[in-house]
Amino acid sequence: MTDRDENVIHRLAIGDPAAVAEIVDRAKTSDDVTTLVAAALFASDSKDLLQRAAALATTTRDRQVLAIAMAPVPGDIDLVAALARDHLPDHPTSVLVAWITAHTSSNITTRKDPT
Repeated sequence: MTDRDENVIHRLAIGDPAAVAEIVDRAKTSDDVTTLVAAALFASDSKDLLQRAAALATTTRDRQVLAIAMAPVPGDIDLVAALARDHLPDHPTSVLVAWITAHTSSNITTRKDPT
């Protein structure tokens, strides 16, 4: 990931609306897994972007980012949290994974005690 790509991911994480458009635009020609995964979170053609990312994911880090991004689709919040706990100690600067995890868990509704 280039410094420029990383900057866009940081801007995305702080809620910069222009960053969404920029990351989706960059994904059209990118071969960076993180860029493709980030774009897939917002683009209408997310399936194609995730397939491209999967084809390019050759490192453990890339495969973990892809798995974390795909886990929220079925709504498996526990899986997202577990995958992030496994990923972040080795890659503490992974802003995208931290952002995905935070946005996935922010949709959690408090469960009532069944007793």
